[in-house]
Amino acid sequence: MVTLIDPLPTMDATLHAWAVAAAVRDPEVPVLTIEDLGVLRDLEVDDGRVTVTITPTYSGCPATNAICDDIVIALTAAGFDDVDVRITLAPAWTTDWMSAAGAAKLHEFGIAPPTGRRAAGPIPVTLAVRCPQCGSPDTREIARFGSTACKALYECRACLEPFDHFKVH
Repeated sequence: MVTLIDPLPTMDATLHAWAVAAAVRDPEVPVLTIEDLGVLRDLEVDDGRVTVTITPTYSGCPATNAICDDIVIALTAAGFDDVDVRITLAPAWTTDWMSAAGAAKLHEFGIAPPTGRRAAGPIPVTLAVRCPQCGSPDTREIARFGSTACKALYECRACLEPFDHFKVH
């Protein structure tokens, strides 16, 4: 016996589940959602089961478990009772996956967004990091790691304000 299933309800459920999962905030940079970061890679709804695939910003990211828990909580609250979150490390996450909206949110929040794109060759060149407070390119790196491993600590020589810079990965 063949059962015909209307694909529209499944698509609606998938779109709804995607919107719910996409709105989950990154616990380390809460101005960004996991969709802004490009961490949310795939979502499927099959017979009521939601399978979400994420790629953490790096394999040891301490926020990964919190993100997984927050996805399950958000989807369960939205009425999806069977949620599975899968982690994939390949291909590796890159700041190239960050959305333009995510970069704009970082800037508005006072964090310099990644400058440029991930290098295709072995030697990446870092151009000037503009201060998110005054826009000056006269900045310098104070520490390779800022408030999280994804960010470096900078200071602006023009306005003297310290700021985080989301590093290119």
